[in-house]
Amino acid sequence: MTDTPILSRQPQTERTSAEPYLGITRSLGGKKWLARDIVESDVATIARQQQIPDALARTLSARGITPDTAARFLQPRLRDEFPDPADFADMDKAAGLIWDAIEQDRPMAVFADYDVDGATSAAQLIRWMRHIGKTLDLYVPDRVAEGYGPTAQAFQTLGERGAELVITVDCGATANEALQAADEMGLGVIVVDHHLMEGVPPVTAALVNPNRDDDKSGCGHMAAAGVTFILLAALNREGRRREAFNDTTEPDLLKLIDLTALGTVCDVVALTGINRAITTQGLKVMSQWQHAGLKALAAVAGVEGAASTYHAGFQLGPRINAGGRIGQPDLGARLLATDDADEAMTIARKLDGFNSERRTIEADVMDAAFAQIDGQGSNRSILIASGEGWHPGVIGVVAGRAKDKFGKPVIIIGIDNDATPPIGKGSGRSVPGVNLGGAISAAREAGLLLSGGGHAMAGGLSCHPEQINDLITFLDERLAPELAAAGDAMALRLDGMIAPAGADLQLAELLQSAGPFGQGNAEPRFALANVQVNYASRVGSDHVRFSLDDGAGQRVAGICFRCADNEIGQALLRADQQKYHAAGRLKINEWQGRKQVQLQLEDLAAIDP
Repeated sequence: MTDTPILSRQPQTERTSAEPYLGITRSLGGKKWLARDIVESDVATIARQQQIPDALARTLSARGITPDTAARFLQPRLRDEFPDPADFADMDKAAGLIWDAIEQDRPMAVFADYDVDGATSAAQLIRWMRHIGKTLDLYVPDRVAEGYGPTAQAFQTLGERGAELVITVDCGATANEALQAADEMGLGVIVVDHHLMEGVPPVTAALVNPNRDDDKSGCGHMAAAGVTFILLAALNREGRRREAFNDTTEPDLLKLIDLTALGTVCDVVALTGINRAITTQGLKVMSQWQHAGLKALAAVAGVEGAASTYHAGFQLGPRINAGGRIGQPDLGARLLATDDADEAMTIARKLDGFNSERRTIEADVMDAAFAQIDGQGSNRSILIASGEGWHPGVIGVVAGRAKDKFGKPVIIIGIDNDATPPIGKGSGRSVPGVNLGGAISAAREAGLLLSGGGHAMAGGLSCHPEQINDLITFLDERLAPELAAAGDAMALRLDGMIAPAGADLQLAELLQSAGPFGQGNAEPRFALANVQVNYASRVGSDHVRFSLDDGAGQRVAGICFRCADNEIGQALLRADQQKYHAAGRLKINEWQGRKQVQLQLEDLAAIDP
């Protein structure tokens, strides 16, 4: 995910009951517990028709699944969800222009954003072109030197390199000045994007964006990688119309869908509808590790076996992003586009090294930022930390971690004193119910920022360092009512209750059929009532491994990450006779070919004797 403004993603609404679940208004983790809303009659019908346990049926109902839609949800198929490319504004026009350039042998280039969504989008296009014997020049901007999106200088560079048609992916929809400059140069530009647009659309040869006002596709929740995949389908269809595949095979798009799924997962878009179908099929293809780049990256990341959203989002994605954050921005796209195993391994090792460097830089910034935030009053509605030389490639990650820890919107600002004049670049993350992007836009309109915007859950900005104090005051006052009203939006949501005896491997495996999990399709979370800690020990630096007992001899083992020094961890480590309600997710732990179920604990609530 980039730290760029005006994104298409919107917060997902939660269907929950109003009453505290199990009476928990404030847990040891500081959370209120709420049950996700279900339709009891649907639960029974879904369980009977699909022959699944009650816990899984409840999980489906909590996500709005009905008896009529359950089978389709449990077995998502691409053909059931795939949109007609013609429903996207300018999609057929873009396909026609690209085929014109192919037939006229005009040089083309792809301009990609520096994150995973941009890299996977570019790699799909490069691979499709290679299949029909064409080469795409690749341009990925430097995050620090060039910033987000195309510039007039970048288009001039591409023109000087011979490009006559440029396709931007995961960017361009709001680059009005740069696109006007390209038009004046006589350079044709096709924009393939998914970011929200404001005001007058830019001048382009074609603009494919499901978030255009006049777009009829209903696919505004797609990542750029998904929109690019639809473009490839349009290109195949246009190629058939032109009889271009009479002497060659038509590109097999299913061989590229692993890249589509990777971009979809890593851009944190809602895994519903077409996104869910793409991710389901894409992970199956990814699990074959046929692409040299993904295979090499999996090797350096230690990923083995079947691919999952966890592998994509937390092991592969961060390494690709590391190139754009602190290394060479084009490495991710080059890795995913190459068929050369040796080149792939060389790039994968570079990205792995950059990722290690990124973690070190991130840890330093996080320590300094958290020290600032700890000193800010508990009555603040937004937490803002700033520091000289904080790398712009890690501030978004640090903001996300701070938001998770402190439960409030957070903005992290890195100040570049080498710029003339000095400039602060910030990235923010919010909590449900608090529209951070809207507040940043309001601050920009009030003259407190040089630039800024975003969506409800995230935003980016730039400002003069001397504006930061005024910005804090403005955002603190503006967001205070929203944070106060958010209330239940920040509660812990539960799909139901299970007993330790029922928390077995069979249930954990069945629950996976409700996946893939991610934004818009949260992993199921259950409560275990009236349990006590049978055993607990500290593992690693700050994790706690434990087992819970229901008092009748039935136990479930589990782990709680990064909790050893907080109230939850200390309660576990006491392992006394106190009774608790526990909340967490069932996970399958596989080691040396042996599978075991464990509870990944997220919260604990003490029961008053």
